[in-house]
Amino acid sequence: MSTQAIATKWAIDPTHTEVQFKVKHLVISTVTGFFKKFSGSVEAEEDDFGGAEVSFSLDVNSIDTNQADRDNHLKSADFFAAAEYPTIDFEGTLKNDKLVGDLTIRGTKKNITLDVDFGGIMVDPYGNTKAGFEINGKINRKEFGLNWGAVTEAGGVVVGDEVKLHINAQLVKG
Repeated sequence: MSTQAIATKWAIDPTHTEVQFKVKHLVISTVTGFFKKFSGSVEAEEDDFGGAEVSFSLDVNSIDTNQADRDNHLKSADFFAAAEYPTIDFEGTLKNDKLVGDLTIRGTKKNITLDVDFGGIMVDPYGNTKAGFEINGKINRKEFGLNWGAVTEAGGVVVGDEVKLHINAQLVKG
């Protein structure tokens, strides 16, 4: 007689999660941005989240680089085309210290791998069971159709191709 593990469902805790990206500007400095609205869930059969199924969605219109004109440009057809593609979506699996799955930006789906640091599980003062993760990686924006670019008079690139991703995620057991 075999016993089958029952998957535990976890939801993203938006008040304790940050989704950040960094991209080079003029090759000499870095612009940092955030997505302020997102949702996600994780289903795990193991306490260490091995093999957990992850689903995550970002609201493109919630992009914030602390500069309204730049944010509006990023939402435009030059970059994310938010009117046509309002979300960035990820579906994947946690394998050891890697999150492997499909990232869809602007209708283009690519398989990516992100590094994961599992911080552990803790019960908060209100009796909620929480799990924490730090997730890092990088993508090439042009692989997802984010091709806009400009060159300065001196030949410098205005926006770099590599985008660094940094996510501090807290899940709540539900």
